[in-house]
Amino acid sequence: MSRAALLVLADGRFPAGGYAHSGGAEAAVGAGRITGAVDLEEFCRGRLHTAGLVSASLAAAAALGVDPVELDRAADARTPSPALRVVARKLGRQLMRAARATWPSPELDALAREFPKGAHQPVVLGLTARAAGLGAEDAAYCAAYESVSGPASAVVRLLSLDPFDATGVLARMSPGVDLVVDQAVEAAREAVAGGIGVLPAASAPLLEVGAQAHAAWAVRLFAS
Repeated sequence: MSRAALLVLADGRFPAGGYAHSGGAEAAVGAGRITGAVDLEEFCRGRLHTAGLVSASLAAAAALGVDPVELDRAADARTPSPALRVVARKLGRQLMRAARATWPSPELDALAREFPKGAHQPVVLGLTARAAGLGAEDAAYCAAYESVSGPASAVVRLLSLDPFDATGVLARMSPGVDLVVDQAVEAAREAVAGGIGVLPAASAPLLEVGAQAHAAWAVRLFAS
């Protein structure tokens, strides 16, 4: 496996469209739930252990070769908010374009044909990692880290938060990211043998409610 490929995939400059999304942080800032670094850390911790865990497990399962069409259905079932389902598919479509240009793969081509409007982003991420010669743990790390780095980067822009403080938040999240990755990979391996029903379905109601409200804002800095 190529660690250089992992760096490319995890790089925030990889043209997968994530920079345009706040991961729910903009809605949380608007509601007064994030006002600084302390609130950001609590928000990221909650997101990591809910949406982050679900995404990481889906990505890990896709990297292990679990049927991506079934995984996409599982992602839909684990995303109650219509707004977040739309976002996940848009991000999946953008990631697919970048992935097919970077690591051409028959599996990516097949998924693109199956979902011309986009499969869920974690499923595409897992297949992308597979195409890049990476493993389930690598895919899970990408997904888990994205779940907290996106909001941290967004809050720097939304609140003019000191970037050093935001980076400190991410550094303190490292043990939690490691834990979530371990849980996600274990669940993905169980899914290979026992079916996708064993994958985590952790809930984050405020993220879902916030996403629906944010989608109706007339003026916003981020797409989600």
